[in-house]
Amino acid sequence: MTKMRTVDAAVAILAKEGATEAFGLPGAAINPFYAAMREHGGIRHTLARHVEGASHMADGYSRAQDGNIGICIGTSGPAGTDMITGLYAAWADSIPMLCITGQAPVAKLHKEDFQAVDIESIAKPVTKMAMTVLEPGQVPGAFQKAFALMRSGRPGPVLLDLPFDVQMAEIEFDIDAYEPLPVEKPKASRTQLEKALNLLTASSRPLIVAGGGVINARASEQLVELAELLNIPVIPTLMGWGSIPDDHPLMAGMVGLQTSHRYGNETLLASDFVIGIGNRWANRHTGGLEKYTAGRTFVHVDIEPTQIGRVFSPDLGITSDAGAALDGLLELARERQRDGKLPDYTSWVAECAQRKGSLQRKTHFENVPIKPQRVYQEMNRSFGRDTTYVTTIGLSQIAGAQMLHVYGPRRWINAGQAGPLGWTGPAALGVVRGKPDETVVALSGDYDFQFMIEELAVGAQFNLPYIHVVVNNSYLGLIRQAQRGFKMEQNVSLAFENINSPETDGYGVDHLKVAEGLGCKAIRVKNPDDLPAAFEKAKALMGEFRVPVVVEVILEKVTNISMGTELDNVNEFEDLAERSQDAPTAIVALLD
Repeated sequence: MTKMRTVDAAVAILAKEGATEAFGLPGAAINPFYAAMREHGGIRHTLARHVEGASHMADGYSRAQDGNIGICIGTSGPAGTDMITGLYAAWADSIPMLCITGQAPVAKLHKEDFQAVDIESIAKPVTKMAMTVLEPGQVPGAFQKAFALMRSGRPGPVLLDLPFDVQMAEIEFDIDAYEPLPVEKPKASRTQLEKALNLLTASSRPLIVAGGGVINARASEQLVELAELLNIPVIPTLMGWGSIPDDHPLMAGMVGLQTSHRYGNETLLASDFVIGIGNRWANRHTGGLEKYTAGRTFVHVDIEPTQIGRVFSPDLGITSDAGAALDGLLELARERQRDGKLPDYTSWVAECAQRKGSLQRKTHFENVPIKPQRVYQEMNRSFGRDTTYVTTIGLSQIAGAQMLHVYGPRRWINAGQAGPLGWTGPAALGVVRGKPDETVVALSGDYDFQFMIEELAVGAQFNLPYIHVVVNNSYLGLIRQAQRGFKMEQNVSLAFENINSPETDGYGVDHLKVAEGLGCKAIRVKNPDDLPAAFEKAKALMGEFRVPVVVEVILEKVTNISMGTELDNVNEFEDLAERSQDAPTAIVALLD
């Protein structure tokens, strides 16, 4: 056996587990771990400007590619508490991420030592495991368990807290004798899947609702194959968007109160059977449960048993990994196809396609200041099928989900449930680390952009190029729209006359100067006809300078984006598309 510091053992384990991308900020209480990374040489570290930013970078990296686990590292005390929002965002969306914090020496933990905080207790509600490792000999086992937990069942984050003296202690450890623990994932039985398929084939208008669990299970191909074999439409959730390409004939649109398509909502309401695979029945997807469930039979397949029945009780619940369930359903469906026992859903599919070609929102507006719908239209034109979009929350995200197009898994990366403002920029940097040399486009409103704007310097320092589209209406737009019901507009305006930048025309913060001061390139667009050229210039600047490029679009200050209280009560504030020219980048040309 070899004697080494616990931190040297921990770093060797990271490498063997395949987690070699770290984001963080060093500090006195975590310096031994940083020294171990330096001596090992196999863990790449990106220095963030804020620990919360580092946690979102690690989160974005984990979401970027199958199998990724990003690492966030910080010192004791406030570094750990700064990570909590990042842990929450990862936990809420089932993302594996490892946070490592330094801690005061074990003997000081009860003495209110400088920056000594019980981060284990603070982090437990938003992690699969949070542990302050009190014995040096426990370090290898703690890391081994952490990786098994992050990968098993419903994925999620873990926090390991390492007291300074535990980091410095020496233990006997042989990395060659270390083996990762088995990853445990439940698998549906043949009997369960037969019952599910029996319910499906007994229906006349079935749908598959595909959640983020399909993407986590790397099962998007099986999903599409099953949909094609059965010839039934697919409704992806916001977290499952991309599991079936937007232009696939069986992609029936998204459903919900906000991030949805008109044709998606109408198709769900017309259905009589829904099988949800790897989804949570989130409230922004379902709206009122009575309306959502009325007249429909439901099967729910999820990897986490306590998700079954959490929102409403399905007619059949199955605990299973989404990939295992899809593999089993494919096997059964092929058998029934050979025996000629699959129903013909051609007319139902045609009905769904007719809605997709008729129920559309208008995007081609020529207004100055620019309407946001036009921005997404031009983004569709300028960015190709291989583009990965990154965003969090706000009217920008909601409108983007209604109007952008996504063509594959992990091409839409969104903090869906937690939705923390400020997530987009640092997460995009993590995505760039995970997808080097691919096109990454972030989407923010001005407030989301300002939350963690300092992280742009990380992109400049480490040459992490991406395009950040900032739609600027000088408002907290989603909150302003939510306040309409209260007949007020309270504390939501970001506008002011900038004495240093009169060219901002009263919109306030000069994002171009800030971005350029942080080492990035920036473009401002005020006329919709200039959007295509601005996006092309942004691509060129990104390629030449290898830094983030901000494209700020000056919007009209007040635009209300489609949303409502029920699937059949979505308020369409703007004109709807009446001819193909009204929505020229729609997936299916409007049937004039």
